[in-house]
Amino acid sequence: MTSDDRLLVGTESSDDAGVFRLSDEVALVQTIDVITPIVDDPTEFGYIAAINALSDVYAMGGIPLTATSFLAFEQCDLPLEAASLILKGAQEALGENRCVVVGGHTVEDPEIKFGLAITGTIHPDKVILNSDAGDGDLIYLTKPLGTGIASTALKGGLIPPSLGEEFVTWMKTGNGPAAAAMVETGVSAATDVTGFGLLGHLWEMCAGSDLGAFLDLDSIPTMTGIKDLVDSGMVPAGAYRNRDHITDRITAASLPEDRLLPLFDPQTSGGLLIAVSPERADNLEIALGTRDVPVHRIGMFRSQPGIEIVES
Repeated sequence: MTSDDRLLVGTESSDDAGVFRLSDEVALVQTIDVITPIVDDPTEFGYIAAINALSDVYAMGGIPLTATSFLAFEQCDLPLEAASLILKGAQEALGENRCVVVGGHTVEDPEIKFGLAITGTIHPDKVILNSDAGDGDLIYLTKPLGTGIASTALKGGLIPPSLGEEFVTWMKTGNGPAAAAMVETGVSAATDVTGFGLLGHLWEMCAGSDLGAFLDLDSIPTMTGIKDLVDSGMVPAGAYRNRDHITDRITAASLPEDRLLPLFDPQTSGGLLIAVSPERADNLEIALGTRDVPVHRIGMFRSQPGIEIVES
């Protein structure tokens, strides 16, 4: 790969977006995220896909500015009217985040896919990486877990109506307010929780920061009814792949597997996972609270390697 000192964050790390310096005051934050339908309603799918893509810029502390859409479908499987509704939903979400659509591209594909490339800005000295957590930093999560499990139940026709509404609401909840709170506070590190699940993304933070972590299982929020769905076998294959990938880095004493599976659940449009020094934790909680963002302190980074999970 060509070396360029203007590239502040590239593919060598596991960060959520790339960062390219334009000047001493301005850098670009760039990302792309594409997903398959996670809900039946095309407008809601487009909205969720846009919120999901915007999250990568917010996780870096950036401000999204423009978006380019990508839609793959076959007209015999997805009528043009439904395709238009997907784009309409995305446009609505982007507009609410003051992000402007500048174009897009469609291709023929038997599997429906939709996503966006997002470009934002940030000060070069204020980029929030996922690899700068410090020993003793507290860990916060801003959304409950369970979108992968809920989506599996939805596809199987077994999702309770209340959870069906709840998980769509959370996926449509943007991370802009949470990002503003962590920028205001001056946190150490952050990432958003998506396909690798809570523990997969936490492990990326640990590995990048050369630290381990301690988690209080009872403090980790899950959506209503997720435990019952796990008991019914409504767990996506991705959760087991995530578990198998990092299981040797997890210590959970005698905790049963069904209690841990939501922590491996692949999320769509999940919350932010934030590391903050103890001295700034109260300020973060206040900043989150004033923006109506849930405050969940779930653990702590520490020098001891691996991720230990205990019940409080």
